[in-house]
Amino acid sequence: MVQFQILYWIAMNVIGFCLMYADKEKAKKGQYRISEKSLWTVSILGGASGSFIALKKFRHKSKHATFRIGFFLLSIIHLSIIGYVVSQ
Repeated sequence: MVQFQILYWIAMNVIGFCLMYADKEKAKKGQYRISEKSLWTVSILGGASGSFIALKKFRHKSKHATFRIGFFLLSIIHLSIIGYVVSQ
């Protein structure tokens, strides 16, 4: 069960990272964007660390305090949960 939870967390973070990258590229091209609701949903469901890393790497949504602070705090929460699960 622990392996599944870790794989799930990794997958969600890869998805979060990729969504932030895709949204940044769409923004550069002036295309229809990925909704903020979708970005938050993936982050809440476990992809906050990947989203936060992408925020820093691509400087995407970095002016929005809600994204900077929210992704960071969600990352801490998710990492704490994963740490707890692994230690059990």
